[in-house]
Formats: sequence, structure tokens, C-alpha cells
Amino acid sequence: MRAARFHDWGAAPIVEELPEPEHKPGEVLVEVQAAALGHLDLTVAGGNFALKPPLPYVGGVEASGVVLASDTLAPGTQVLLRGGGLGLLRDGCWRERLSVTPKAVTPLASPLPPEVAASFFLPTTTAYVALHDIARLEAGEEVIVTGAAGAVGAMVAQQARLAGATVTGVVGRADQLGQVPEGIRGMVADDAEAVAELAAARPASLLVDTLGGNALVERSRWVRPGGRAVVIGYVLGTSVTVDLPSWLLDDVALLPVNMVRQERRAREVAPALIDRLATGELTLEVERFDLSEIAKALELLRDGRVRGRAVVDLGNNH
Repeated sequence: MRAARFHDWGAAPIVEELPEPEHKPGEVLVEVQAAALGHLDLTVAGGNFALKPPLPYVGGVEASGVVLASDTLAPGTQVLLRGGGLGLLRDGCWRERLSVTPKAVTPLASPLPPEVAASFFLPTTTAYVALHDIARLEAGEEVIVTGAAGAVGAMVAQQARLAGATVTGVVGRADQLGQVPEGIRGMVADDAEAVAELAAARPASLLVDTLGGNALVERSRWVRPGGRAVVIGYVLGTSVTVDLPSWLLDDVALLPVNMVRQERRAREVAPALIDRLATGELTLEVERFDLSEIAKALELLRDGRVRGRAVVDLGNNH
């Protein structure tokens, strides 16, 4: 069977033939249909992360597939593969078949397209936790979401709108305005006039920031005093300088979203989010690649040039 494996830290994965997995008693044998590519995969592959499998290893922390053999699940059951050390402590999901511990397998009650099933968990649950558990969003609020063309940002914008908020989605380039979800007002970050208006009016009660970087404090000033800025990502930089007297005067709370700590909560809210995806109430943009294109796909992901989530098609979608 085909798999994409890392042989050196910092190097691109190599697609190669590996032996078929042995189905061990108590495990679940799964035919992988689609596997997600994420920034965590890139972080692990860099070799400097606290968690890493022994080299060489098959990458991939998330995928979807169907059960081939199991003690508890019927063959053909669609499942999400995530957890159990996949891609972090042991071989991951970028392979055509694998046998895994049941704790890494979540059956999907509502069927989803394989590419969505492989990639929905992180953006949908992150958005839910950020809005409802961290920000405690209420209907009628005005919300600004940065990075609204990305998978997480677009999902935050959709869920905020469904919760009754008025939402502005900020994107980096004018050509990304078409990727802002329906019902969301789009704004380009380099529109100096629009940014100046936000800074002067401070209309929002909540900023959900997926960008990070030193301009985070400046963006938090789009929020009125007493509001909050929920911080999800740091694609524009991992550090920020806060001038404490100015921050105290601004009076905007900076709230972190730690999805590692929120994993149990994410699994609790996932079923309802799966239903919303299945009915079309929520949509997730996915850019698909063949497994043979995985090195190119990872480069595009690293450079921020993927539309939505990147997913490799394992060719088992029959």
C-alpha cells in the first residue's frame, strides 16, 4: 500500500510502498479515504516539537475512512481518525490502510464527504469553543473575525452569524473576498479607510483573531472598552508587545484558546457540528490533492496558499 513517510526532520515526505497493516485483536482496521494536512503536521515534521515519532514515520494526525474489520464497529462504518498518538507518537494517517486503537476512531452518525470528514474537526470545534466557551457570545453582538478566508476564520464567522451576531470578516487580499462566507460583511485588511473607521468607531464587542503577530494589539482596538479579543492563531507572528498603560486604557480582555486542553470539550460538541455540516448549515472549503502531490501541498500550506483546508485523497473513495 502507498504511504507518505518522513525520513529526516525538516525534509519533505516521500511517497512509497509499505507492507499492509496487521489487524491486531482489539484494534480497528480502517481503509483511509482522505487525510488532512495541518500546521501541526508541519510542526511535528520540523523535529523541534515536544512530541515526535521515531524516524522514519508516516505523517498525518487526522483522516477519515471506513471500517474494514472491528470487534465493535460494522464494516463500512464511516469514521474519523484522530488521537491515540497518530502522527505525534506513532505512524499517522497518510497511508491507504491502518490498524489503530479504538480510542483513535470516532464513528460519524451523519455521513459526510470523505474530504470534509477528514478535516472538519479542528476548525469547527475550535470555532465553537472560541465563541461559546471562551468568549461566551450572545445574540445581537457585533463580531469581527480576522483571517475570515481561512478554514478556522470562515468557520468562526459562520457560527457567530448562526448564533445571532452581526459579523465582519477581515481578509488579507481583495481576491479573498469571494471566500468570505455568505451573510458575512467582507473587509480587506489593507483598506486604510475601512481600518481607520474601525479604529475610530470601535464598533465590535468581540474580536476573534486567527492571525496573531505584533499588530494584534492594534486590531484589539477595533473592540469597544469592556469587550474581548479571543486569540486562536499566530500565522503572522508568534510574539506581541503590550504596552500595559495603553492596554489598561483600551480595556479589552485578551483571551487565549488552548484546544489541546479543550480536546474533551471538542469531542462533546462535534456531533452537533457534524449534523450542521451534513445539512449544509455549515460549509467547509477544502482543497484536495493526490497523495503523490503531498510535498507540494505541504509547501502551499506552509506559505498560506491553500483555500480552506488541505486534504490528500487516498483514492479509496468508492
